[in-house]
Amino acid sequence: MATRSVAGEAREIELASQMIHLGARLQVLQAETGLSYDRLSRLYREIKGCSPPKGMLPFSVDWFMTWLPNIHSTMFYSIYRYVDQHTTAKGARALVEAYKLYLEQSSAGRPEHTDAEPVLSFTRAWMLVRFFDGGLLQMSNCARCDGSFVAHAHDPKGSYVCAICKPPPRAGKTRASKKSSSAQI
Repeated sequence: MATRSVAGEAREIELASQMIHLGARLQVLQAETGLSYDRLSRLYREIKGCSPPKGMLPFSVDWFMTWLPNIHSTMFYSIYRYVDQHTTAKGARALVEAYKLYLEQSSAGRPEHTDAEPVLSFTRAWMLVRFFDGGLLQMSNCARCDGSFVAHAHDPKGSYVCAICKPPPRAGKTRASKKSSSAQI
């Protein structure tokens, strides 16, 4: 039986704590740390003050293809690739650092939007990285702007048009955006 290092366990608890603060679900914590379900559940209750949410994780690559999620997923994954390639942070630590940077750059990370939920949750960001690792998603260049965006794997690359160059007809016309625009008038 292998003995566990106290320092190693402390690093895993710190990593799990950071992920909990960012909104990670228990299944993500189990996959990314070597801590037991009971320890993670107790840690979650200690940090959040409630039991961890139950249920299955989102499992659809199609969610990442819709207009706003595609833009946010592309921004996050670009940050993640940079962190993973150019820093010492790897794996779950790169995910945590990239997600923090994503929050800073998205509207949810701005002080004037403290109650705003990020478009891309931590759990969805984790799933996005797993979908890339599993070969279900790829980065494709837009035929119009030449930007690189999240797309289905094995889709033809030459005819891809991004969500920014070709937004859907009702893009940006949510109830929340109507309320904020009428409040500014």
